[in-house]
Amino acid sequence: MATTPMDAQKLFSGTVAPEGADKLDEAKLTAWMEANVEGFRGPLRQGKFAGGQSNPTYRIDSPSGSYVLRRKPFGPLLPSAHAVDREFKAIAGLYPTGFPVAKPYGLCTDENVIGSWFYIMGMVEGRTIWDGAMPDASGPDERRATYYAMIDTLAALHNVDFEKAGLSDYGKPGNYFGRQVDRWTKQYRLSETETMPEMERLIEFLPATLPEQTRTSIVHGDYRIDNMIFAASEPKVIAVLDWELGTLGDPLADFTYVALAWVTENGGRSGVMDLDRKALGIPELDEVVARYCAATGRDGLPDLNWYFAYNFFRLAGIMQGIKKRVIDGTASSAHAKNMSERVTPLAERAWNFAQAAGAQ
Repeated sequence: MATTPMDAQKLFSGTVAPEGADKLDEAKLTAWMEANVEGFRGPLRQGKFAGGQSNPTYRIDSPSGSYVLRRKPFGPLLPSAHAVDREFKAIAGLYPTGFPVAKPYGLCTDENVIGSWFYIMGMVEGRTIWDGAMPDASGPDERRATYYAMIDTLAALHNVDFEKAGLSDYGKPGNYFGRQVDRWTKQYRLSETETMPEMERLIEFLPATLPEQTRTSIVHGDYRIDNMIFAASEPKVIAVLDWELGTLGDPLADFTYVALAWVTENGGRSGVMDLDRKALGIPELDEVVARYCAATGRDGLPDLNWYFAYNFFRLAGIMQGIKKRVIDGTASSAHAKNMSERVTPLAERAWNFAQAAGAQ
């Protein structure tokens, strides 16, 4: 799938001054944080992070420190989408286990404070890597170590005892892919703007060919290199972000989603398919599979084509939701329109993998 190269690091890094509807009511927010965030002292300053398509995210600075606020978008939303309460539940359960997430401070379900549900977590200072080519890396060794850190952290997540973490009710234990295909089919139908033959074929093929689920773990749901913060001066993951799609499910959903990078062109984002991986020091997919399997006690993985078809189908459904929000005028990012134009190519890519998995 060809993409237009972009300087994602430049486009998505840093904060901008929120304007209009994006600007939070500082008086109400300060009062809520003084009452609900341990140690907080006002006054506060707000900045909106440039990156991200789904839940608008803000940096909050105050005399007591820096925090991050994530809220639901304003306006009409699809059912179960933008679940900031689920995000908060995940980090609140994982933080005490030592898994790298930001410190959870509080969840607000009173829309009278800023106009939508939101939660507050600690600000983790480090690096976000938007480009899978890692053009700013010191060399091949740093890239390789960074990719391995990403895979090791994913394995650590899948090895977390979710019952001890208080997350036994975070999702249903079985038939993960069946439920996900059903969910994304429904979400796609709710935001459908035109008929796409490939999506229709996938909606028929995927539920008829579901793979067996052999394990259940915490699943992040959107695990990729730009959804984590790395330490400033070493290849170490210090926080995994954006838990909106988290649940209990099949850990292969996460692994095969991050593996999409190896079958996706770079275009300035997370894909590495068209890069000179050997020269850059980026490990090959079979090396990543071997490392993940060793860390999670597996003797190998099944054929990945079905999983790639599912993941591209799910991405198409997500992008269709963004496309609908662009049409409705509720998309939260200036880059949303560009993202919305990816629906058809994603659906075509998904169908190609479905055919490789045996679809007729």
